[in-house]
Amino acid sequence: MRVPRHSRGFTNINYEKAIGIYTHVSDQYAVYSTKAISCSPREALYVLDGLLENNSILKIREHTTDTHGYTEIVFALCYLLGYYFMPRIRDLKDQQLYKVDRNVNHGIFNPLLIKTADIDIVEEQWEAMIHVAQSLKERTAPAHVIVQRLTNSFPADRLSRAFTNLGRIIKTEYILRYITDKPLRRTVQLQLNKGEYRHKLPRWVFFANQGEFTTGDYEEIMNKASCLSLVSNAILYWNTSKISDIVEGLRNQGEIVDDETLAHISLLPYKHVLPNGTYFIEDE
Repeated sequence: MRVPRHSRGFTNINYEKAIGIYTHVSDQYAVYSTKAISCSPREALYVLDGLLENNSILKIREHTTDTHGYTEIVFALCYLLGYYFMPRIRDLKDQQLYKVDRNVNHGIFNPLLIKTADIDIVEEQWEAMIHVAQSLKERTAPAHVIVQRLTNSFPADRLSRAFTNLGRIIKTEYILRYITDKPLRRTVQLQLNKGEYRHKLPRWVFFANQGEFTTGDYEEIMNKASCLSLVSNAILYWNTSKISDIVEGLRNQGEIVDDETLAHISLLPYKHVLPNGTYFIEDE
């Protein structure tokens, strides 16, 4: 079994109750983190929670989100924690790019690099930044709490400014790579598409109460959300097993089924799943 390198975050929102279910999905469609969140703050606050609280065997190295999942502070923290952060950023033409040294000539990129990141404050706060990253790894505090504090304290706090300026450098490098690297853009879009497609499955399964949470109790919401992820992963496992049996049977019959063809087969068909079950009633 291939170990996933990519993952992405995806949110299912109940707008009437302002409740969101933020899930982290691997590039094999499996859900490895589920969290009930408020829809008020930006989703970027919760990107690191799923990555750091991952108790599965999946070793995530790259993570993809849409625009709502990115901030410069998240770029910096992912870099320090060893994750390659690959968001799809909307309106790239409006993004501010930064250089490290204002005196360096970057040739054709000069019109883009019109501002300079403060590398001095990054060097000044480097040990404190490493300490924060280590605290996150050891789970001494929820990641979203740390990210929110850093975000709220900018620009007055020097540590927050250091994370922001490091994030500006990492973001600039990523955007320049993104606009010049077609395989990277394809990888990001493919992973986001997987997350969007996978989200159709829990919508299909979560049929009770029209797919809405009817309680305000956090533990009960988390229990239902976790069960929903467990059921979707069980369906994914069953589909994978059955598709593998079919492919093996065809190959044993002499049929040629190459890996390139298999790469286009989804492991998440769900129309064969009867969410409300099948009942047999016998007349006495």
